[in-house]
Amino acid sequence: MSVPADAPILTRAAMREAEAACAVQGTPLSELMERAGAAVADTAWRMAAGAPVLILCGPGNNGGDGYVAARLLAGRGAAVRVAALAEPTTDLAQAARAGWSGPIEPMDAALAPAPVIVDALFGVGLSRPLADDLADTLRGFAGRRVLAVDVPSGIGGDGGAEWMPPLPADVTLALGALKPAHVLLPTAPACGRVLLASIGIAAGAAMRTLPAAKVATPTAAAHKFSRGMVLVFAGPMPGAAGLAAAAALRAGAGYAVLEGSARAPLAAIITESDARFGERLSDPRVGAVVIGPGFPASDALLFDVEAALDSGKPLVLDAAAIAAALPRLCETPGQAILTPHEGEFARTFPDLSGSKIDRARAAAVRTGAVVVYKGADTIIAAPDGRVVAAWPGSPWLATAGTGDVLAGACGAMLARGGDAFDAAVAAVGWHIAQAARIGPGLVADDLVADDLLKA
Repeated sequence: MSVPADAPILTRAAMREAEAACAVQGTPLSELMERAGAAVADTAWRMAAGAPVLILCGPGNNGGDGYVAARLLAGRGAAVRVAALAEPTTDLAQAARAGWSGPIEPMDAALAPAPVIVDALFGVGLSRPLADDLADTLRGFAGRRVLAVDVPSGIGGDGGAEWMPPLPADVTLALGALKPAHVLLPTAPACGRVLLASIGIAAGAAMRTLPAAKVATPTAAAHKFSRGMVLVFAGPMPGAAGLAAAAALRAGAGYAVLEGSARAPLAAIITESDARFGERLSDPRVGAVVIGPGFPASDALLFDVEAALDSGKPLVLDAAAIAAALPRLCETPGQAILTPHEGEFARTFPDLSGSKIDRARAAAVRTGAVVVYKGADTIIAAPDGRVVAAWPGSPWLATAGTGDVLAGACGAMLARGGDAFDAAVAAVGWHIAQAARIGPGLVADDLVADDLLKA
């Protein structure tokens, strides 16, 4: 399972707008279909490696892409067959069908398979689950190599529905831009390896996949405070806050203070258990405050969150601190990053609906903060509409304490100054890259341990 790094993502509606813009600028939709079909043909040619190919064509433009691919593959001498669900219903698909001179087989239970199946039945346009008879036919192709055109048939391109395709893809070829279904659960695993075919559509930069992780190298004139000072508040479970403070240093901060605890996992962390809260919050060198790891809902948490909000410092709010800060977030100057997991998000924003991207964006607008909606399909959303999707992350991060590490990394990136959204994106990239280096057996402590530096 993989997707290209820093690739554009478009919803179904945004894709239609982008295609219409191409037509206005002089590129007819027929040319876009020809390019799409050529990309499908190239990918199928490589997957088949000389074996026969069966292309399943639907009645819409996704099927039109399949007819173009069939024509081009036949021109290369490939053993290609076409099966149609129904007659084409759009002008573009009808024209593409007219360009295919070979036979067309019916889509039924008697349809013979081929080593490579190209699924060009529906693409992103599906609005309901597949009919049972069609689903049964597709399941009969299990075990074959499957190339899906745009998305596997049986899922919606915008990723908001829970249906799953009866025939998951080994490879999905996204046309023009990735779609939300490629980067959201539960549909993303069914897309297999996602490739992007650039067919000449100008996709905006507002929604993208996670860029490759980069290490920010300090300048020659850097010192511990210019690299960022992070203040982490410990609650009744100080081990979680200790992980956050250690992560802040490992992720590049020059100075970390753990307030409210006498113990820290690294000797370089300054520990202060005498509640010098106000003094530290007024320190102009503090670039970011992290609060929430290991700090359950309580009057003490509410008091500390209020003080942190009053300070005007950039904040990273995790776990129960998110709900504690919610009433004042939009009214408070400064930047904030919220890092809820699924349960925390649902409790804090119970009225939000739609896909995970829709909900993350709505929460960011409501709070005025950057939202890191954690999970295997982490979504990072900014109040101005920017979104980064971090699929796939690392499955080894599905263990206790890794969210505390992420909060500390967000604090490190935020303490350097600059845009909170960019800081959150960098922190998520760092988090996933560290997990990938460690791999099996990872526990949260490994993400901040000395042995990681020797890897």
